[in-house]
Amino acid sequence: MKNTSVLKRNTWRERLNRSTRHGDIPWSLLVGAMAILVLVVVLAIAWMLWTESADARAKIGWDFFRPTLDATWNPAKDIYQAWPFIYGTLITSLVAIILAVPISIGIAVFLAELCPERLRLPLNWMIEMLAAIPSVVYGLWGIFVFLPVVVAPIGKFLAPLSSLPSFAGTLFTGPISEDGTSRLAAGLILTIMIIPTITAISRDVLLAIPDTQREAAMGLGSTRWEMIWQVLLPYGLSGILGAIILGLGRALGETMAVTMVMGNANEATGSLLKAGYTMASLLALQFKEAVTPLHTDAMIELGLTLFAITLILNLLARFLVWQVARRTPQEARA
Repeated sequence: MKNTSVLKRNTWRERLNRSTRHGDIPWSLLVGAMAILVLVVVLAIAWMLWTESADARAKIGWDFFRPTLDATWNPAKDIYQAWPFIYGTLITSLVAIILAVPISIGIAVFLAELCPERLRLPLNWMIEMLAAIPSVVYGLWGIFVFLPVVVAPIGKFLAPLSSLPSFAGTLFTGPISEDGTSRLAAGLILTIMIIPTITAISRDVLLAIPDTQREAAMGLGSTRWEMIWQVLLPYGLSGILGAIILGLGRALGETMAVTMVMGNANEATGSLLKAGYTMASLLALQFKEAVTPLHTDAMIELGLTLFAITLILNLLARFLVWQVARRTPQEARA
């Protein structure tokens, strides 16, 4: 009987040693646990924001999100309508993505395919250095250099476009302030801030494409431009879209630089040339100074709104990446 129990114990130990010898099972368990932890953290954040904003949702209701240009945010009277801040977040991020994507992809293509070897390393370092600069530094540079030298003249140049019909004219209703603080300034600063992120990742995606793809395209008589445009960019499209997603995430959540250049005026207008808030900048400036419990709950609901918008946009973008990856040959995803 004793020999049987020793034999069973030895068999159990041998199985355990065999299963852990190469580290596959422990590593898989660790990776799975980390993935579950990320999901738990996201759900915990969502649950906290949802429960802490219950009073605001009950007292304000859907009027909090009413999309109108006469929306009011007045803590003194306990009136809270968040549309100007939602609009400010979306329009500045949209401006940043529209401007940053073509510039970033152009720089990435140059660094990966066209740049002379002696310049490639210093330019790569410069791009990565720009990505690491703190946002407050961008904000200070924006206040003292970028706004008066670049944004204010651009705003004056765009102001005549207010004569355009409908929403296009509303976007450029001026005049812009003398110091240049505006939603346009926030969008342009965000453009500069997300270009290094999108560029660095897109460059790495292009460099990871096998040289056989380039050689095959050139062997079939393609010019270098045709090889880049018709072969490399479609081949790495899913990775480039992933880079754009990361840039969009930074644009949506950026706080300090936007706060410093946007003017922080509660103006109910859709114009890019007027000062305003984003959701992140309003939270940074007002949360610690909430004057009533309902004000605090409304700020938390605003945080919940930012969380939901970011999550929805990222899910839509990931779905787009998945759709592109489905059409990509298996060897392109390897």
